[in-house]
Amino acid sequence: MSSAEKSRSLTFSVEQKGDTALVHCRGQLIAGVGSEFAAHMRRLIPDHKKIVLDLTDLTKVDSMGLGTLVALYTSAKRGGSCLELINLGKQVRELLGITHLLSLFGDMCEQGVTMKM
Repeated sequence: MSSAEKSRSLTFSVEQKGDTALVHCRGQLIAGVGSEFAAHMRRLIPDHKKIVLDLTDLTKVDSMGLGTLVALYTSAKRGGSCLELINLGKQVRELLGITHLLSLFGDMCEQGVTMKM
């Protein structure tokens, strides 16, 4: 893998604590990596009431990554799980704000899912 490809990759690790899955995300949630990430996250939904995405080490989200987060929101809601985003970086927070998606995740908060910034 070239250094350019490596810097654009997304890695994550999952900690399971009871019915909660804590997912530590690192890298960039951009075109080309979102579908594989979403597939892994969807597998967590049936066995976890709460999925927490820790975005501390997520450096970039593009429009495809944003679509991935929205798709995960929909999948979690439909599957009876809660989705929580924590430790949003400046770029991610601004992107969610500009696209008015903070309010979407805010609505989810009122239904038992919280989003922390």
